[in-house]
Order: sequence, then structure tokens, then C-alpha cells
Amino acid sequence: MRHKLSGRKLQRKSGHRAALLRNLATALVKHEQILTTTPKAKELRPYFEKLITLAKRGGLSNRRLAMSRLGDETQLKKLFDVLAERYSDRDGGYTRVIKAGIRGSDAAPMAIIELVDRDVDAKGQDSGPVMNEEEFEDA
Repeated sequence: MRHKLSGRKLQRKSGHRAALLRNLATALVKHEQILTTTPKAKELRPYFEKLITLAKRGGLSNRRLAMSRLGDETQLKKLFDVLAERYSDRDGGYTRVIKAGIRGSDAAPMAIIELVDRDVDAKGQDSGPVMNEEEFEDA
């Protein structure tokens, strides 16, 4: 019986699960919207909302806690400087999960998890520079 056992195991060992949540949270801070499976998105939501709460409280100890859970210095800076200020007057509910159909290859249910008041320009920011036709021919 699974009485009072919360959280999904996602068919991973604990270290792999922690790394998965860390990577998903880093991607969500960076892009402010990611596409993943529905169970992963539902597990990421409380993990990420606690990170934003740490950032809103501020302070060195909260920054160190968030760094241990996020693992990326540049995303930590964005979390504490940009996102904490954006959600300073909001009491919770920083993310939303939108169902996005079924993946074709393995029929996994997909979902989009995004920040509520997200910056639309943040999505896909590290995909590299877009080359025009002249630059493409020279390369």
C-alpha cells in the first residue's frame, strides 16, 4: 500500500531523478516554457515553485540552497534578479501545466510547463544565431 507516499518515481533511481528535476528546472528558468511528459511536468511544478519562493525571500542562505537545487550560476542569477522581482507580489501559482497531446513515437502524454507571466522572447534563446542565405553559402 502506498499510503502517504507522495511523488512519482518516474522509473528512475533517486540520483537520476534528482538530476532530471535539476535539469528541467534549469531549462525552465532559461526558456520559461518547456515541453516534456505530463508526469515530469507535474513533478517539476512543486520543485520549481519552491525555488521561486526561495528567490523571493532572498538572502545568502536561500541563494546557496537554490544553487544546490539548480546547479547553474547564470540561471540562479536570473532566478534571483528577474523572476523573484517579477513574482514579488504573487503568493503562489507561478507555473502552469498545459496538456499538449500524445507523443507519436511511444504514445507518452505530453505537456507544456510554463511560467505564468513569462517573457516570450526567452524561449529558444540558446539555439544559436540564425544565418541568412549569404552566410549559409559562405559557410
